[in-house]
Amino acid sequence: MAAALRLLLLALLALLPVPAVAQDEGVPVVIGRSYVLPSKAMGAGRTINVWLPPGYEGGTQRYPVLYLLDGGLAQDFHHISGIAQLGNVAGMTRDMIVVGIESVDRRNELAFAPADPELRTKYPTAGESARFRRFLAGELKPWVAARYRTSGEDALIGESLAGLFVVETLLRQPALFGAYIAISPSLWWDDMALVKAAPPLLAGTGGRRLWLMVADEQGMGVEPFAALLKAQAPAALQWTYKPRPEESHATIYHGAALAAIRELFAVPAQ
Repeated sequence: MAAALRLLLLALLALLPVPAVAQDEGVPVVIGRSYVLPSKAMGAGRTINVWLPPGYEGGTQRYPVLYLLDGGLAQDFHHISGIAQLGNVAGMTRDMIVVGIESVDRRNELAFAPADPELRTKYPTAGESARFRRFLAGELKPWVAARYRTSGEDALIGESLAGLFVVETLLRQPALFGAYIAISPSLWWDDMALVKAAPPLLAGTGGRRLWLMVADEQGMGVEPFAALLKAQAPAALQWTYKPRPEESHATIYHGAALAAIRELFAVPAQ
């Protein structure tokens, strides 16, 4: 009888719902913070992603700022902030704040208006780089300075079409940033119009720093611009040109950015 009762109890227990085993879902990995900055210049809010160096929250130190074009989470924010983090861990670069500006319409924001009718037809929204610069100068940089402990030292970095914007900003509004990193910039844009316009503009670039690189690419307009720098750059413009023929347009960015950041934000010699 007892054995039969035990079997009955076991059968009833088997019919009860079994509680689900709690699964370890881990915790989010947070490397920065994302904001939407209202912008009158752009007519819409813009996504800004910020990476702060370790120890920022508990300290009083002021930091240089690296402004990253194409700085969205699905763009270049992770690998450039990773370079900044590596510099901190390895002690090979000074700590910095990375501010990534997410691109929405790259040709609209990063390219100047082309005279070439074919380009105007192919890219009808292109040509508002001056407006984007107003956003950086009048809205983003003041927001960063008010919110974070900045040192006043800053740099602008971009690759490809963003590199075109970097070079155009150096030439047309050089005081906006202290240093400029242009990696495989699309200086071919509009039949190299920016390179052709550069000679009289170079005179205003004194006191700035430029790091210029290009991959194994023909017709980018970078080599003619480098030749122009060699012939006409003012002595007060510190510039570096380092071609990387072993890289392609698709592979140059990370290694080139690492080299540029290591030089521009080098740890002072003891």
